[in-house]
Amino acid sequence: MVLAPMPGIILGITVKEGDDVNAGDAMLVLEAMKMENEIHAPRAGKIKKVHVSVGAEVRSGSVLVEFE
Repeated sequence: MVLAPMPGIILGITVKEGDDVNAGDAMLVLEAMKMENEIHAPRAGKIKKVHVSVGAEVRSGSVLVEFE
């Protein structure tokens, strides 16, 4: 699982369920404190579920993406 490192708003999502990603691939853009932060894949794998949508507010520790 990939968790939100800080509270913020999801500005963009570059992956969808079923996508294969490599470690370090950008998956999401999270705006926090007026800064855009890319959230990267911590490891290679297949995306099982994307738990957020563009415009969603997330809390620190919220599940963003789940891997198979």
